[in-house]
Amino acid sequence: MLTNAWWRRVATTTALIAAVVLPSASTTATAAPDPRTTLAPASRPAGTGFDAVPLKLPDPPPVGEVRTELAGLHVAKPHSMEGYSRAKFPHWINQYGKCDTREVVLARDGEDVKQDEECRAISGTWFSEYDAEVFHNARQLDIDHVVPLANAWRSGADTWTTPERRKFANDLVHSQLIAVSARSNRSKGDQSPDQWAPPRHAYWCTYARAWTDVKHVYHLNVTEPEKAKLTEMLDTCAP
Repeated sequence: MLTNAWWRRVATTTALIAAVVLPSASTTATAAPDPRTTLAPASRPAGTGFDAVPLKLPDPPPVGEVRTELAGLHVAKPHSMEGYSRAKFPHWINQYGKCDTREVVLARDGEDVKQDEECRAISGTWFSEYDAEVFHNARQLDIDHVVPLANAWRSGADTWTTPERRKFANDLVHSQLIAVSARSNRSKGDQSPDQWAPPRHAYWCTYARAWTDVKHVYHLNVTEPEKAKLTEMLDTCAP
């Protein structure tokens, strides 16, 4: 009888510990991570395909390295736009719980950004690098693909698989996505640097470094005028 009573006490105590500890551990494991504060690899949902998402806009390589990348890019005429569709570059995809790529970039590129329960930016301050405008309303911002989707298609992405284009369109690892004024993004469209460059000349160095590095990473072509303009823009970089 004493033995049975002792085992009942042990079983009761164990059950109480489990009730207190295990639910808490389970909640921690399944809670959706905050893209502004918990981007450690262990917190990322499985299957996103992104291994090193930064907490700030990735800085492109230094100008010396980028000049070497530019020299190595294949120069070719633009491919045909036949068959092109933005739908062939699936975006924006969910990357952290309810947070899709757009919301992650808004949180990353802004200051004091607050998000609602659906991960939408409801307040914050954003500086548009392209035209030096400041915004407090996320609706006035676009997420620009530094190398536009249509330009990528003409540069070689027309031969990619859909998963490859999906990764390109949602790339948070390289300098491919940036929150800028909707006006500047729509003025740019799908134009290459020889056709459009940021009105803010102080950003030319960074823009050319980012554009060149993205094309290098993804093995995309450049045209002769594009390469010449990138060289000109890289010349604005400090020695």
